[in-house]
Amino acid sequence: MRKFLLTMLAVSAAGVATLATIAPAAAYDYPWCVQGKGVGIPGDCSYQSYEQCLASASGRGLYCNSNPRAALNFQHPGRYRGYYDY
Repeated sequence: MRKFLLTMLAVSAAGVATLATIAPAAAYDYPWCVQGKGVGIPGDCSYQSYEQCLASASGRGLYCNSNPRAALNFQHPGRYRGYYDY
């Protein structure tokens, strides 16, 4: 009985340690997308550089374009002056 309790304690501690260290995946919009027939719009947006995108599109009849989600999420440095900011 004692071995069983120690085993259960060890398994529970391992489970708690595993769950305590799990962080949620961060969503990130990469700047380049492979687009074309069969991929859709905005396409496969998992490329950090234009060269990576071109290498993936090569031989597949696809093309590279900038990621519209990444372009819209771009924040210019400095303070935004809205309509009511004077």
